[in-house]
Amino acid sequence: MPLRNLRIAPPVTDEVRAALAALRAELRLPPMFPPDVLDEARAAAQELAPGGAWDTRRDAADGRQDHRDVELVTIDPPGSLDLDQAVHVASSGDGYVVRYAIADLATFVAPGGAVDREVHRRGATVYGPDTRTPLHPPALSEGAASLLPGQDRPAVLWTIGLDSHGEITSASVVRAVVRSRQRLTYGEAQSALDDGTAPEPLQLLADVGRLRQERERARGGVSLDVPEQEVVPRADGSFGLEFRRTLPVEGWNAQISLLTGIVAARMMREAGVGILRTLPAADPRDVARLRRTAAALGIDWPEHVEYPDLLPRLESRRPAHAAFLNEATSLFRGAGYLAFGVPADGAEGGKVVALPTDARHAAIAAEYAHVTAPLRRLVDRYATEICLAHAAGREVPGWVLEALPGLPATMAAAGRTASAFERACVDVVEAALLGGRVGQRFDAVVVDVDERDGADRGQVVLRDPAVRARVDGASLPLGERAKVTLAEASVPARTVRFTLP
Repeated sequence: MPLRNLRIAPPVTDEVRAALAALRAELRLPPMFPPDVLDEARAAAQELAPGGAWDTRRDAADGRQDHRDVELVTIDPPGSLDLDQAVHVASSGDGYVVRYAIADLATFVAPGGAVDREVHRRGATVYGPDTRTPLHPPALSEGAASLLPGQDRPAVLWTIGLDSHGEITSASVVRAVVRSRQRLTYGEAQSALDDGTAPEPLQLLADVGRLRQERERARGGVSLDVPEQEVVPRADGSFGLEFRRTLPVEGWNAQISLLTGIVAARMMREAGVGILRTLPAADPRDVARLRRTAAALGIDWPEHVEYPDLLPRLESRRPAHAAFLNEATSLFRGAGYLAFGVPADGAEGGKVVALPTDARHAAIAAEYAHVTAPLRRLVDRYATEICLAHAAGREVPGWVLEALPGLPATMAAAGRTASAFERACVDVVEAALLGGRVGQRFDAVVVDVDERDGADRGQVVLRDPAVRARVDGASLPLGERAKVTLAEASVPARTVRFTLP
């Protein structure tokens, strides 16, 4: 599920910093790792990668293949050190060969150990506008397990064949040792593609990304290019909202991850055991609310145009469009995980959960699994092990089968925490953005009304700044433009409230 990408440019005010700290404490986000977890992570890193370099002496005995000749690169936001994925795309003459290396966390994390117990408690990395709460200790996530450039690293290497139209023709996955050649930012990769200096693998990545986007649209899938929002302090002490436009290479790179997840889902269906990422179709009420949001932001969305057909018309560099894309994340409600081929968690009699005929992810319009971000999501480590076992024709490890029934609940709890944190961070950011403007009037559209309150409470979206917040007033005019007055903007209380006389 795409999340709203929020960031606060320094300097962060004491009031905002205190509000975010209080929020983390309220949601019980762990401020640090316990000593035994840090010790175990450091010991694993030192044993398997002494001096920071992977010890290849055990590879032949472990069956790990040497693929250090593949000229992989990572493409991530600036400053990233938790590098899950490295990619290389080549021509096959009549199509393409995609090689995708994924950090091999199972090599470093002992089942049932201190690190394993802690990451099960966390479930996923939680991102905030000022910092993040990582899933794994830095000794692993930013060190021995990360696909840092110029370093030999254990990895799970996917090799996927595509035809000239971008359709999947073959797929395999093995344990390997790899060496990334370069750590690129999205901006660096896009600049190289734009000025013609990009090496052939990067040019082919762009070709494959475009083809896979076409295949996605043909399936009826949609991808949201959610731009990063940044709250910027101004000289007068107020705040402004800026949006970083999404670069084309970000979408092309994301398609490689989606491609791998689709292949992994197919493998697990063939194996008869696995865990898929699922999403129901969007609720019509959410689509209607999004249409009202479009009206509030001045975006033309004709009634005859479906949501997937609107997205290609939007440009994330335009503030109103960027704000709309952020609000569109509301259509991704109900995402979950489905474990199959094992007894249901807590079920009596050991009845095995069967995989439905169609367990598609509605936004991707295909069956899909999470396998490409094990540094940041717990479930990826388990799904990857199932694919490796199936590809090698061997049994799925017992520790994977034992944990599988409980993973959907673990990931659901992590998702609820991350979503609650995200929503509250938005409240903090919007309160900071509107601080000092209580009493001012704003142009808005009423996008939602709570009928339980007799239509006296609802939600409005402002055109400038692009804020969605509570509004109080008698008989709120749903879907209509209105002048609303800012009644409250409190950073400590994480509250923004308008009134409509």
